[in-house]
Amino acid sequence: MRTFLRRLAIVMVLLFPLAATAQEASLDQVAKAMGAAAVNFAWTVTGEVVNPTPVALIDRQLQLWTTPHGVVKAAMVNKATVQGRAISFAVPGKYKVKATVDAQSMIERIDAVAPHAVLGDIPVEIRYSDYKDFGGVKFPTKIKQTIGAYPALELTVSDVQPNVAVDLPVPDPIRQTPAPYARVTSQMVAEGVWFLSGGSHNSALIEMKDHLILVESPQNEDRAAAVLAEVKNLLANKPIKYVVATHHHFDHTGGLRAVAADGVTVIAHDANKAFLEKALAAPATVSPDRLAKSGKKGTVEGIRDKRVLADGIRTVELIHIAGNTHHSGLIMAYLPKEKLLIEADAYTPLPPNAPPPPAANPSSVNLADNIKRLNLAVDQVLPLHGRIVPLTELHKAIGHAH
Repeated sequence: MRTFLRRLAIVMVLLFPLAATAQEASLDQVAKAMGAAAVNFAWTVTGEVVNPTPVALIDRQLQLWTTPHGVVKAAMVNKATVQGRAISFAVPGKYKVKATVDAQSMIERIDAVAPHAVLGDIPVEIRYSDYKDFGGVKFPTKIKQTIGAYPALELTVSDVQPNVAVDLPVPDPIRQTPAPYARVTSQMVAEGVWFLSGGSHNSALIEMKDHLILVESPQNEDRAAAVLAEVKNLLANKPIKYVVATHHHFDHTGGLRAVAADGVTVIAHDANKAFLEKALAAPATVSPDRLAKSGKKGTVEGIRDKRVLADGIRTVELIHIAGNTHHSGLIMAYLPKEKLLIEADAYTPLPPNAPPPPAANPSSVNLADNIKRLNLAVDQVLPLHGRIVPLTELHKAIGHAH
């Protein structure tokens, strides 16, 4: 079998790494824009700022090791089995891969299964076709990829340059932050209301008479575990009854499976209900998570325009942000007594003393319009990205007077 793989590697002229030009953007340019993975680190580059992104690590490693040349190397390292023209191997806890070889001994298809924080086991299919010779290296000029049966990528490769040097040193801030999701800072905003920050995504905790409401469980299981630990530290004697999912985007729902493992009910807009039910019911066998290990089934309750959670002690209004361009099913949490508004992605405050943006964000304008239309008395905004600000900061950002 290993002899077969070595022959296949020779046939494919295994000169790795490669730099390929897709349309007019080179892969190294794409890598710089989208982020990079090295060894066991992943990060994202925005301008000159680098941010740790470990939630993306397995996906980025899979993308590297399922290139036509990378998959042959990965198969040799991971003791692959060969049956006919199919080469299969697994990296425990990361992914399972089957590569299919065509009659010319070229990799024509990859079928992989990888873990996903929201979707559990997620199938990835990659098809390679129209191989051409580029300076002695054969490489596909057509690449199509689906993730979870949905089209994700379609590339036309116009140029391949063998043996281009690649230097991707891990930035010091990334090495110095090995567990970025573990830091949770809690700030009491009002009696029984906490803002849980410490990273790129925030949550909010609301104490009711005999239970708790968690607004948002973002990113992944590691972040959820850290948030749940902080909740227990704050109020160990009360269980979380509800977790509010503001919308279905992966960065805001990556911790839902972990919270659902504790029997917590998810509340989401009706537009997201079916998707989240399917996500919580999905198996997670490649890397079993808390929900898979618990044997429990997640429960999702939907709202349309508004739902009020009240127990005589506190009132929490969950409200659809109608007409928002960020997401059609975006919901916010409003605490009328405390005059607090908790929202995600409709408005992200600028750093202190930053000048207003040159153009108002339409989602932020829509949020302000909804607040006015619903006659909500808001003193402070608790954004699920960024810092707590008075409502006047929102008005300043969109160019409105208070």
